[in-house]
Amino acid sequence: MGPADHEDGLTSEPGSNGEPGSNGEPGSNGEPGSNGEPGAYREAGVDIEAGYEVVRRIKRFAAATSRPGVIGGLGGFGGLFALDHQKYAAPVLVSGADGAGTKLAVAFKTGRHNTVGIDVVAMCVNDVAAQGAEPLFFLDYLAMGKLVPAVAEEIVSGVAEGCRRAGCALIGGETAEMPGFYREGEYDLAGFAVGVAEREKIIDGRTTGPGDALIGLASSGLHSNGFSLTRKIFFEQAGLAVDSRVTGLEKPLGEELLTPTRIYARTILALLERFRIKGIAHITGGGFYENIPRALGEGSRALVQRGSWPVPPILRLLQELGGISEQEMFNTYNMGIGLVLIVSGNDAPGVLAACESLGERAFAIGRVAAGPNGVDLV
Repeated sequence: MGPADHEDGLTSEPGSNGEPGSNGEPGSNGEPGSNGEPGAYREAGVDIEAGYEVVRRIKRFAAATSRPGVIGGLGGFGGLFALDHQKYAAPVLVSGADGAGTKLAVAFKTGRHNTVGIDVVAMCVNDVAAQGAEPLFFLDYLAMGKLVPAVAEEIVSGVAEGCRRAGCALIGGETAEMPGFYREGEYDLAGFAVGVAEREKIIDGRTTGPGDALIGLASSGLHSNGFSLTRKIFFEQAGLAVDSRVTGLEKPLGEELLTPTRIYARTILALLERFRIKGIAHITGGGFYENIPRALGEGSRALVQRGSWPVPPILRLLQELGGISEQEMFNTYNMGIGLVLIVSGNDAPGVLAACESLGERAFAIGRVAAGPNGVDLV
C-alpha cells in the first residue's frame, strides 16, 4: 500500500503501480518519489499528504482493537498474528469477506459514515462465527475518489468499533484514492476476517435432524442486505428523504436504515461453552430460504412458524409501501431474525434462557422435520 493507496492500520507501503517509497514516506531517503515530481501525482488527483494524514488519524483505532496474538506494531508489508497452538489441538482457520453493499448509498445521503464500518465487520465475523470459529483479526479496504481524512477517520472508527464488539483485532488494510473512478462524496468499503476453530468442533449442520429446534436471535433491523430494493421503495416510489419522519419509526428514515448490523460472535462463542450447537445460519442476502438450508444436514427441512417473533416496523413498512409478497420478503430480508441456531429439542429451553442472559432477544421460531433440504413457513 502506498501513500496514494494509503494504509489503513498496517503500512503506508506503495502498491504495484509504482507509488512512492517502501517505508511509507515519499521516498526511501525521505526525498520525493522515483519520478522526482511530487506535484505530478497531485495534479492527477492523488494527494499523498492526505494519505499520510489518514494513516496518522486511524492508527489509534487499530491499536485500540489489539488482542493476544497480534505481533508488533504497524508498518510492515503484512499484519502479523500468532496462533495459540496450546489452545487448539487441531486448529482450522475460517475466513470470510464481505462489503456493506448499497447501504453505503444511504450513508452518502445522510453524510453519516461512522456505522457502515460496523456493518462490514459484522457481515464477515458473523459468517466466521456461524461455523463455530473465534474471530481473530480483520482487514479493511476503503476506496475513495478523493481522500478526505475526516471522512476516512469516521469510516474506520466504525470498523474499529465492529472489531471491538466482535473481539477481533484490526491489523491492517488498504485505503485507496482513485480519482475519476468514484463520484464525489462516494466510496466503497469491504473487509476480510479470519477466525479459528477446533477441527472436531466445526459447525456444519451435518448432525441436524428431525426433532431439532430452531432458535432465532433478533436482528437490529435491516442489517446490510436488500438495500437496492429498500432504496427503490423508500426514495423512488414513496418519494421519502433520509430526514423524513415516518409513522411507526422512532428515528428519521436515514438513521433507521443506518442502524448497524448486530454482531453475534461473542454470543455464539459463549453458547458453545455450554451447549452443543448443531447448525447456525447467518440470515443475510437470500433471507430465510437461502441461508437456513446451508445450516441443515441432508434429509432435514426447516419448518418456520409464522408469528413466533415480532417483525420490525421498518420491514412491515417496506412490505406495505412496496406491495411485496410474503415469500419475497422472506427471500430478501432477515424479517427481524439475524441468526438462527439449530439445537436439540431438549437443549432449546436452556439455549433460549442463555441467549437472554447474554443480552439477545431470542425466540423459538420452529423445528426441523424430515424432508428435502429447504424451508417451509407454517
